[in-house]
Amino acid sequence: MNHLESALTDNKKGQKLFICIFILVVTFVGASIIGSFPLIIAVAVKTAQEGLGFGFDPSDPSTLGLSSNWVFALMVFPLVLAFFMLVIFIKLIDKKSIQQIINGTSKIRWRRYFVGAGVWTCLMIISLGISYLLNPSVFILQFNISSFIPLLILSFLFLPFQTAFEELAFRGYLAQGIGAFTGSRWLALIIPSVLFGLLHIANPEVKEFGFAIMMPQYILMGLMFGLISIFDDGIELAMGVHAANNIFISLFMTHPSSAFQTAAVFRVTEVDPVGGLIEIIVFGAIILAVFYKLYGWKFSVMKEKVGCDKSIAVATEDDI
Repeated sequence: MNHLESALTDNKKGQKLFICIFILVVTFVGASIIGSFPLIIAVAVKTAQEGLGFGFDPSDPSTLGLSSNWVFALMVFPLVLAFFMLVIFIKLIDKKSIQQIINGTSKIRWRRYFVGAGVWTCLMIISLGISYLLNPSVFILQFNISSFIPLLILSFLFLPFQTAFEELAFRGYLAQGIGAFTGSRWLALIIPSVLFGLLHIANPEVKEFGFAIMMPQYILMGLMFGLISIFDDGIELAMGVHAANNIFISLFMTHPSSAFQTAAVFRVTEVDPVGGLIEIIVFGAIILAVFYKLYGWKFSVMKEKVGCDKSIAVATEDDI
């Protein structure tokens, strides 16, 4: 095992966890402030033009006089910036490479990234197809090639970095810090998953459908990503799944309460949050079973304490 163990470079476990939390907080706050400048400037310009009565509504990009693609880019940009800030801070302050955070070795297993993305995309296609067949009346086709092509480019350019930041932060760096401090894989799974869910508390879906139904969805997604990362001894699969999930949603489905208001192929007028929760549970079980079969995971690893291995392994061809 290398992923969680890579944080065990010395006996200063408390200090390591403090550094980890400090870097994550500074990164998130700094990126949120700096990354929001372009959006603040756009809102300020529009306010100066329209007067103090102007109010920016993220669910209605037309209030800024900008296309949905521009607003999408402005809203995702802070988390893209956060990715690069996190990598730099970890390197400068904690003297760690991105490879060590991803899997504790010196090489990223890119094949796993694309396998995760591919499997989850297949599940999303099945979900979209079933939903459309069961209730086609809630799907409004809004495909416009002139808007969709820029969205396609922006989604593949920005969202892999946005999701990579969240995986590096929660399933990577924070999980390693908690694992090193407590020696528990369960705590390295549960704590980051709950915090990951709470990170989305301001999402419009939570306001629309309620904390009680939406927060379990985010936490369950976090638990799925966390289990995949612990079983696979690295976060490449989770990074691929997460990226595929967000890209697919941005390109094919949007609804009035969605965090992503995009020029997607379909605009959905009604969303069933309970059905969404059930879908996450079912798809989570399916993808864990698929990866278990593909990579020969041992679920018993959850019983093992995070051990101390000071060496940095090199990924072999079998690992890739």
